[in-house]
Amino acid sequence: MLAGVAAVLAGACIIGFSAILVKASDLGPQATAFWRLTLALPALALWLALHRHGKDTPPGRPDMRLMVLAGVFFAMDLAFWHVGIKITTAANATLLANLTPILVALFSWLLFRETVTRGFILVCAITVSGAALLAGGNLTIDPDRLTGDVFSILTAFWYAAFILTVRKARDGASTPRVIFLATLIAAPISLAIAIAFAEPLFPENWQGWIPLILLGVVVHAGGQGAIIFGLGRVPAPLAALILLVQPIVAAAAGWLLFDEALSAIQLLGAAIILAGLYLAQRTAPRPAASVPPAPE
Repeated sequence: MLAGVAAVLAGACIIGFSAILVKASDLGPQATAFWRLTLALPALALWLALHRHGKDTPPGRPDMRLMVLAGVFFAMDLAFWHVGIKITTAANATLLANLTPILVALFSWLLFRETVTRGFILVCAITVSGAALLAGGNLTIDPDRLTGDVFSILTAFWYAAFILTVRKARDGASTPRVIFLATLIAAPISLAIAIAFAEPLFPENWQGWIPLILLGVVVHAGGQGAIIFGLGRVPAPLAALILLVQPIVAAAAGWLLFDEALSAIQLLGAAIILAGLYLAQRTAPRPAASVPPAPE
């Protein structure tokens, strides 16, 4: 389980830069989502090919119904997430979207019979409160940005559905196979949404490709790939809770790249998140006994 926790933690740190890169994109939110997925596909295809070449046994076959659902859920996650980031502040979007652990814990208990202890629920509440304190320094209440806040809250539902679906799909297939198929399904959905909103599909100059390439290759292929790898080894509620390290990464990036000062309250929030993640290791829910180990 330690390898899974480390993978999810690394992936969370990587995708913590996604809000900054989406903000830096010259394209609209849906076109940015399309290129984020499309530019990840070559790297994911290479990963899948290398994985197959290094295995003596045939790769596992995921349930394609789960893969279609995972692709749809992730496409909708990106659609809502990118709109939220563009309309509201990065702090608001990051905090509201990170309500995911609560939803994942609830539905893991309802759907997968994963035991969620009272201690874990308490740790989850403490960690989310830490995220609120961390975002509090930059959190704003603005009626003009209310739509972006609502989209960010809905993002939590879509990402929770994605995590739970991928967790189930990982029972029958390897990480590269799952993320490649989910991305392959999600990309045309994002393209259709971008066309429906009449967003320009190409940056005006070569510099505009930089954040898109970083979103695709580094954030999606690298970050989401690490998270999906970890989902085959740790309970979904614990994985979702670990993802709350994202606000810490986003705040640190803002401090390093944009000289955004961090208040004492925000530093306290970061400390609470880290303490909560440590305690989560002791109170983590147990996966159902019938779940076989994920293939790699």
